[in-house]
Amino acid sequence: MKKQVLGIKVDDVTIDEAVGLVGEWLNGKVKHYVVTPNPEIVMMAQKDAELKKIINNADLAIPDGNGLKLGTDIVCNTPGIDVMEDLIKMASEKGFTTGFLGGRDQVAKKTAERLQKKYKNLKVSFVSEEPGKIPDTDILFVAFGAPKQEYWIADNLDKIPVKVAMVVGGSFDYISGVVPRAPKLIRSLGFEWLFRLITQPWRIKRQLAIIKYVLLLIYDNH
Repeated sequence: MKKQVLGIKVDDVTIDEAVGLVGEWLNGKVKHYVVTPNPEIVMMAQKDAELKKIINNADLAIPDGNGLKLGTDIVCNTPGIDVMEDLIKMASEKGFTTGFLGGRDQVAKKTAERLQKKYKNLKVSFVSEEPGKIPDTDILFVAFGAPKQEYWIADNLDKIPVKVAMVVGGSFDYISGVVPRAPKLIRSLGFEWLFRLITQPWRIKRQLAIIKYVLLLIYDNH
């Protein structure tokens, strides 16, 4: 169900619902794309009308993390990295092909290799840090970081032989093991953002977006 957060349309869906919907799309012929708005991206979109349009036109916009639940009627916490991994699992079981685009320092390659070790039947059709000739691919995961990844999908989806494209931000870093992810307990308590800040202090400027986001919500609700 679509809900509005500061002018951004968000689908308040669970991980299972998101994966189930993508599974239906993969059996069809129409192309789709998935975005993962969080408070930082919502704040970007306040100053970027084109980004807002891309997000609001997405076939699926999942609530990425607990941040969007602050001061809104969003119920679900649906991290993009978890949706991605469940899509990988589904793809390996049903024979769908996957592609990995973006990242740095061969992190896309490391991600694909680690996932193929975990999911023995996973079919990988494309792995690259930079766009190139993309072969027929069922699901393409794009990790350029926001807003570059959203712009790239909006500009290129119609031109490439891909059924579903999904933005995944820094997910390659975590899945590849290059960057540690918060333990499940910390994630369940809603403090993954704090773990990221401790392990990646440079994120402080990005975390300030959450404060601005909350203040804007307070102002908007009054």
